[in-house]
Amino acid sequence: MSDADHGMAGGDDPASEDDADSLSLFGAVSLGTGVMIGAGIFALTGQVAALAGDLFPIAFLTAGAIVAFSAYSYVKLSNAFPSSGGVAMFLREAYGLGTATGVFALLMYVSMVISESLVARTFGAYVLQIVGLTPTSFWVPALGVGLLAIAFVVNIAGNRAVQTSQGVMAAIKVGGLAVFAIIGLWFVSSANFTNGSPGTNGIGSGGFLAGVALAILAYKGFTTITNSGGEIVDPHRNTGRAIIISISISAVLYMALAIMVAGNLTLTEIVTAQNFALAEAARPAFGDAGVWFTVVIAVIATASGVMASVFAASRMLAMLTTMKEIPHRHFGLPGTLRTHAMIYTVAFAMALTVLFDLQRIAALGAVFYLIMDIAIHWGILRHLRDRIPVRPAIVGTAIVLDVIVLTAFLWVKASEDILVLIVSAVGVALIVSGERVFMWSHTDADGNMDM
Repeated sequence: MSDADHGMAGGDDPASEDDADSLSLFGAVSLGTGVMIGAGIFALTGQVAALAGDLFPIAFLTAGAIVAFSAYSYVKLSNAFPSSGGVAMFLREAYGLGTATGVFALLMYVSMVISESLVARTFGAYVLQIVGLTPTSFWVPALGVGLLAIAFVVNIAGNRAVQTSQGVMAAIKVGGLAVFAIIGLWFVSSANFTNGSPGTNGIGSGGFLAGVALAILAYKGFTTITNSGGEIVDPHRNTGRAIIISISISAVLYMALAIMVAGNLTLTEIVTAQNFALAEAARPAFGDAGVWFTVVIAVIATASGVMASVFAASRMLAMLTTMKEIPHRHFGLPGTLRTHAMIYTVAFAMALTVLFDLQRIAALGAVFYLIMDIAIHWGILRHLRDRIPVRPAIVGTAIVLDVIVLTAFLWVKASEDILVLIVSAVGVALIVSGERVFMWSHTDADGNMDM
């Protein structure tokens, strides 16, 4: 028996590893908000402001509206096809087994791992605000890699450990940030608040739309919930509910915090602070104590985000292996297929954490995610309308909105950082060609998969 065959056998099927009813509705919401709040407001505020200008709070609101249209499709798909494969399973239902499903699923998987590395580096950057280790060029990725290792240990401990840790951290960060936002709003200055100044790239409306595209990354964590469908209590009902609740919580919190930042700092101060914009916004109202409070919350939020993202990404990779969409080798590693998927996922995230800076990691994640998101909606309109009840107008609107913001984002990046487009194009080309070669080499003359 080959390694690939062994990887598909018996207990290595991720479905057989699912712990049914092991995640409550609260646990699923905690996973979703864990990824969203961990990656969103801390890692992206400064970058979105640089693109969208003083209107960046509106960019976060607009991104939430676009994600609401997208979430409609995921809720419908989750209710119809709950599984631990999440997006991979949705794509299989829409496109069948083959290159299209593999390519779009891998784009989603890579965007998830990119998010892990984005949040891991943000964790390292915030830790250095209170520890003071130098040089930062070494310690930011080093601390990020350390966090990824801890996330691996927590996930290996099982669903109960993940749910407990996520529940505790979600309560701390959401509650802490809510109090922080409410108090901070009392100190906003009308002189700083939104006055229509363009982003630092001077592109205007195109920059605003590009900022919206990047802000969508702050919400994409809701897809984490779809990768837990086989383990959520009453998944046909609770998976969709968890998606809606987690997006709503995050949207309200993002808007409150974005307004607070815009009202306490000028655009120049926000862009200069970049990843520490939230901490700097606390300084006028709370002094150094507010900065420390923000850093502690940021450390908790980013740690929570990495743990939740590893949980979801490893399940998706395991499902892709079971679906025979990607090859698998054990390399002598002990444990199940899902354990191996977790090892590969964490190793990939560690490599990205070391190799890329925050801005380029975020840009790559936005491009890959939006392409996959369009594929999900198109799959519903083209192949699933007769199988699940959807309103085509809503799904079609989601496609149009995705195309608009993706086009604007690519245009802006072409003018200010062409390397992002080159790396994105190379990444997509490698995924497409690799998946096509794999499918060709493992399909017999009758079109059947032979692994």
